[in-house]
Amino acid sequence: MKNLTGFKIGLNDESAIVTHYLQNKGTIFEKPFKKDALRILGCEDLDKEEGFCYDVQEPQAEYSLFPELDDIPFPAPENPKFTFIDLFAGIGGFRIAMQNLGGKCVYSSEWDAQAQKTYKANYGETPYGDITKESTKQYIPDEFDVLCAGFPCQAFSLAGKRRGFEETRGTLFFDVAEIIRRKRPKAFFLENVKGLKIHDKGKTLDTILNVLRNDLDYYVPDPEIVNAMNFGVPQHRERIYIVGFRKDQNVKSFEYPKPTDNTKRFIDIREENEVSPKYYLSTQYQHTLYEHKKRHESKGNGFGYEIIPDDGVANAIVVGGMGRERNIVIDKRLTDFTPVTNIKGEINHDGWRRMTPREWARLQGFPDSFIIPVADASAYKQFGNSVAIPAIQATAENELKLLNLI
Repeated sequence: MKNLTGFKIGLNDESAIVTHYLQNKGTIFEKPFKKDALRILGCEDLDKEEGFCYDVQEPQAEYSLFPELDDIPFPAPENPKFTFIDLFAGIGGFRIAMQNLGGKCVYSSEWDAQAQKTYKANYGETPYGDITKESTKQYIPDEFDVLCAGFPCQAFSLAGKRRGFEETRGTLFFDVAEIIRRKRPKAFFLENVKGLKIHDKGKTLDTILNVLRNDLDYYVPDPEIVNAMNFGVPQHRERIYIVGFRKDQNVKSFEYPKPTDNTKRFIDIREENEVSPKYYLSTQYQHTLYEHKKRHESKGNGFGYEIIPDDGVANAIVVGGMGRERNIVIDKRLTDFTPVTNIKGEINHDGWRRMTPREWARLQGFPDSFIIPVADASAYKQFGNSVAIPAIQATAENELKLLNLI
């Protein structure tokens, strides 16, 4: 099937179109989705009267095709104060933060299929896929207030050394900048890894700021590195935040949030009950980690596993084995040492275990009502890639107040 502009629609696209339509139905933001959504839902006779098929259906007919939308953990507020879009959405860390402040998400995009599954389970909406494609961009509504994006860090060619908009082509930042150029939101909020500040000797960040300030003509205060551990989660996670305001909003200065709570420790987010033996390290794995660290210590390096005490703060959770190995905890509540997975050796009796996906969720500020519908491997990846909700929310609150949106 093709949409009305000629792009081929796949099954996942259909889900994105219809769920976005249902989320925005009855508002000005339904426009990009409505015609394709009605065709997907069986309204073939749109030429006679737009919406005709919908009008004669039973009121809940559309929703019956998506029963999971009836009861979602994180619905949009009934009377939103502002609107936003969620790019490189992951599992919706930005979305929860912005909804907590009274915002409604009118568009989301995330290419990873497992992350899309988690996103839909929690917000009732399938994100669109690859944002570099015009077939994805074409559905972005007009007139939303804030663009949110945790875009990946990529080097630019800087071939002409102008460090401008055209030289970002082929990078994901270019797609963010292009959407800002087309849609002109009142503001944006971008998040990236701390290393962006020194990436390619600072040229990458210089180019980004030049595009945002000069090519796109937004007021962009100097970015700051914000640590999640100062906002109520026990995780040492530093990320660079970049906010920007359209010039007609008359914002002349901006203050990043001051720390609100740095008292939380691992014990505050630890699993309440005994966890499965599958999270406990085997004796052989434990020995391997010990020897690996010992070798590096003999060379004067600080690499290797790290044990987080109950009264300690976790290291940044990241994708890959090191994200777990730098966050080992000691939990001696295990009563049954029978392995539930194939391991070499036996379960260690020292209490060494990995943090669970739920503990990683809590380290990022996700409520316990957040559904984790995927296997552990995907869950670790998704939470490791996510933003820290409380730090995002504190920063967004300062931004939205200057825009008089909250």
